[in-house]
Amino acid sequence: MLIIGIAGGSGSGKTTVVKKIIRALPNSSVSVISQDSYYIDNGHLSAEERKKINFDHPESIEFDLLIRHLDDLKEGRSIQMPIYSYVTCARSHETITVKPTKVVIVEGILVLTNAELRNRMDIKIYVDADGDDRLMRIIQRDIEERGRTFLEVLKHYDSFVKPMHLQFIDPTKRFADIIIPQGGANQVAIDIVASRIRMNLDK
Repeated sequence: MLIIGIAGGSGSGKTTVVKKIIRALPNSSVSVISQDSYYIDNGHLSAEERKKINFDHPESIEFDLLIRHLDDLKEGRSIQMPIYSYVTCARSHETITVKPTKVVIVEGILVLTNAELRNRMDIKIYVDADGDDRLMRIIQRDIEERGRTFLEVLKHYDSFVKPMHLQFIDPTKRFADIIIPQGGANQVAIDIVASRIRMNLDK
């Protein structure tokens, strides 16, 4: 099993990179583990308290469960990946069954911040993008998917996203084997990554 970690700032284009890599590989050969599924369940908090949750801090992630699930997959066991809602800040009672595959992609803004998780990765990728481009994607995503107003998005970005990116996320570039600038628009870099993965699959 080949384990690939894909990190990068919020709105950098990680999801696009993941989708393009999957399309370039044989059908049913890839499973994706999303860091976002492993946010700590805060469904018990009030609506006002939920607004104060810092989703961009490493302590917001239940890394122990994520690592245990990754180990289970490597040992050939299926896992029940949690489903997390940004609206309720809670995990659903339902889960998603993820089966072991030849390639497992672990993606999320914070996946390279945890040394134990990094040690399980065969290839570590950092998706880089200009700060203005990331902010525009964040505004669109948070309004459409997370029910925030324009002003709420800007306040959240200024209070949490930007400072946490500078403190925790951007420094993880130094752990990356490959840095993909321009996010999902960099088809050349994505093709190189996909080619390297296919070489590993053919061994």
